[in-house]
Amino acid sequence: MLGQQPSPVAPSTPPPVPTAPGPVPWMRGLSEIQPNAIKQIAPDAVAGTYARFFTDTQYATLRRLSEVLVPAMKGYPSAVDAGAPEFLDFLIGASPQDQQQMYQSGLDRLEAEARHRFNKPFASVNATEADQLVRPWLRTWMTDHPPKEPYERFINVVHSDLRTATVNSQAWGEAAKKQGQQPPDEGIFWYPVDPDVRREGHAACQPTGKKRRVTNG
Repeated sequence: MLGQQPSPVAPSTPPPVPTAPGPVPWMRGLSEIQPNAIKQIAPDAVAGTYARFFTDTQYATLRRLSEVLVPAMKGYPSAVDAGAPEFLDFLIGASPQDQQQMYQSGLDRLEAEARHRFNKPFASVNATEADQLVRPWLRTWMTDHPPKEPYERFINVVHSDLRTATVNSQAWGEAAKKQGQQPPDEGIFWYPVDPDVRREGHAACQPTGKKRRVTNG
């Protein structure tokens, strides 16, 4: 009949998905595998916040040498207060190999001489003992022309590097302002890679601004 509607066609049921004739060799044991428990890991356990170049003994020697060669004076900070040892640790770690060897061998010899003459590490010598170890090697030299003898060269270069790093620190600039002076290139300081690091109870220098290049002979 013309008015008769065709009966709806029932949707066909999809055929069942065939299962693998298992267990096949490459599936054996997969059902027994359990994922490892997720554990929280402290950030410092994955990556340290500070990559130090010098050994602990070398760094302790450098800190004591910094105190001896560039002490605090007339309201200005010492090399240690300015964070110069931390900066030199970073600088020498990124320097050419000959500079690294000069620093490492120089610090090692200074440590050895302190133990030989005073039976103590250089980090523990007093001012008089340190003067006996360092002063005989200090020389007057022209810029970029340090002494050629390796150890003599080290003592004079590290003295220059410590002074340069100290006077180019934010701590030095702030001291100059308190003295009523206008430091040159105000607002331009070197700064450590990780300014929040604290080492051995001493605050690392936390200057801001641009990095000034410090050269060593």
